[in-house]
Amino acid sequence: MLPLLLASSSPYRRELLERLRLPFNWASPDIDEQRLPEEPAADLVKRLAREKAQALAASHPDHLIIGSDQVAVLGEQILGKPHTFDRACEQLLAASGNHVTFLTGLALLNSQTGHCQVDCVPFTVYMRELELARIERYLHAEEPYDCAGSFKAEGLGVSLFQSTHGVDATSLVGLPLIRLVDMLLNEGVDLP
Repeated sequence: MLPLLLASSSPYRRELLERLRLPFNWASPDIDEQRLPEEPAADLVKRLAREKAQALAASHPDHLIIGSDQVAVLGEQILGKPHTFDRACEQLLAASGNHVTFLTGLALLNSQTGHCQVDCVPFTVYMRELELARIERYLHAEEPYDCAGSFKAEGLGVSLFQSTHGVDATSLVGLPLIRLVDMLLNEGVDLP
């Protein structure tokens, strides 16, 4: 098996990949993550996932390189990482009583052959009606300022959900393991 490399500095993605019990290293790719004019959200995350993997191919030949990118979509608006308390409040107030769809782009690049598998895995979260005081309590408790949509689904953020819908809950955290296993099997990786 070729060595695995996760093209990400995300601790959330590393924790998810550890579930597969395969040895891997990780490195942070340096790419421009700006959205192209009129680029649909699904195309954006697929392009960025592929570019993250490709950015590390020259320095990591003979590897299987995993790239992933995620956006949260509310209506027609892409929600980025809020970075601040005020922006997180705005995002959660807008999401209150609505649904937010997380689109996670996934790429697996064989840097030996150049073969690259790319997909986008959606997952939808239906939010409870949220009053400002509850949002503020949540933000002070968890500080999810580095998370698209302003909540951590793997933590207390689940208390903000009414329900969820999707084929792979790990895609909500940023690395769709079910689809990744398909891709790894296509590359001949032995998994249980």
